Amino acid sequence: MPHGKPAGVRCVQLDEDLQCKIFGSPLRPACCSGLQPQAEMCGESREQALVWIERLEAATRP
Repeated sequence: MPHGKPAGVRCVQLDEDLQCKIFGSPLRPACCSGLQPQAEMCGESREQALVWIERLEAATRP
């Protein structure tokens, strides 16, 4: 996504199993490779993690 990923849009690099297709590649954006999972962002489930991401996207939406 050359101009960034809009809030609420799934990354084009995710495969059917929600795995990054360019993980470990030099093509992976710095914003992705620099993001280190923390307990507060992951929560106890995928649903809790998605809520955290939605809040982050809302807070950084232009």
